[in-house]
Amino acid sequence: MDSTSFWLRNVRIERGYEVAGDVVRSTQTELSHVFIQDGVIAQVVASDGIPPNMGEAEGMDNNSVYDGRDLLLLPSFREKHIHLDKTLLGEPWQAVIPAHGVAGRCEVEKRILPRLSTSPLERSNHLLERLIEAGSTHIRTHVDVYPEVGTIQLGPIQELLHTYRNTLTYEIVAFPQHGLLRSGSKELVREALRQGAHLVGGVDPATMDVDLEASLQTMVELAVEAGAGIDLHLHDPDYLGTYTMKRLAALSMEAGLQGKVSISHAFALGEVSEVEARVTAELLAESGITIITSAPHGRVIPPIPLLWEHGVSVEAGCDNVYDTWQPFGNGDVLERASRLAERFAWIDERALARSLRLITGGKETLNIHGEREWPAPGDAADFVLIDASCAAEAVARRGAREAVFSKGRLVWDSRQGHRKGNILIGKE
Repeated sequence: MDSTSFWLRNVRIERGYEVAGDVVRSTQTELSHVFIQDGVIAQVVASDGIPPNMGEAEGMDNNSVYDGRDLLLLPSFREKHIHLDKTLLGEPWQAVIPAHGVAGRCEVEKRILPRLSTSPLERSNHLLERLIEAGSTHIRTHVDVYPEVGTIQLGPIQELLHTYRNTLTYEIVAFPQHGLLRSGSKELVREALRQGAHLVGGVDPATMDVDLEASLQTMVELAVEAGAGIDLHLHDPDYLGTYTMKRLAALSMEAGLQGKVSISHAFALGEVSEVEARVTAELLAESGITIITSAPHGRVIPPIPLLWEHGVSVEAGCDNVYDTWQPFGNGDVLERASRLAERFAWIDERALARSLRLITGGKETLNIHGEREWPAPGDAADFVLIDASCAAEAVARRGAREAVFSKGRLVWDSRQGHRKGNILIGKE
């Protein structure tokens, strides 16, 4: 199967809910065949709708048919917050050295990373392969820029991601981890954008940069100048945090950046009163700002049900995966969706399935009425085959990923590892 046009046979597709009164009892699936043409889903039919010798009927050889083995078909995942350049994967085990606050953690990182025996490219590649095996075919990675290293880490990450261009899509954030103003990194971020970064990064305008207004204004200025988006790391708590969000929302609308701005972490939304959270959510929705959470343990998580109620887009990512900040992480964003479902007590069939929206860019297999939304002809052929009976079980039990397809290409198979030939990861 060396092309992006083929039959995907014998996969389970969700076709509706079984309802008893007002309670969704279970999800009904249908054994189906899917025709992929030029990287797009062209046809979806029930397994009894076409003859079993479909390959011969279409004039195709055996390499143009992939047996889905009755596995569940779900949209592939979007990892919206990762730091490829920070991971220690490939290095001997080491736990995290304690440090005080974000600034202290940055200093530890600056000491450790240059001394490692493996290259940033090698370590990043280890993490990228884990993301793909876990089902992610789109990633947003932050790449540090600061005076001690300049933009030197950007090039290798761009080179690495380019070799994976047949496997995934990606975004790069020019990230001034040590403070946009505090570290004097404005010109470095500008240069990173010139070199191809897609978004302006920032971190804690009030407490890291110690000038909330100037920090936000600078981010917006850089974004408008480069035609880029913004992704702000915001750890600042309580009303300071929500005030920062409100100002960013206002500045984004003034600059015409609606739909191009994200706030990562946004812990403050879960620390303020419900009234304040709702007022802030309304502004976030109006300005098209997305909230991205990594579902960390030990921190308050933004109130996702409230944000959804107000029409705010929420996505998830793994953030730190075994680096100088955290010794934890496995690169599995489905695990993060499961963690969020547990945190918000999404325990019924429909709520568990809906949590997939956090990691699929809003895609759902079934809508609130139990009608099929995905897959449909015209959808991109980005999907995973999972050992689960339905989406709800996949989330709750973190079902094993058996195969991953991106742009109609098989990029991971549990029986074979990464594919060979012209669909080997990084090859044409």
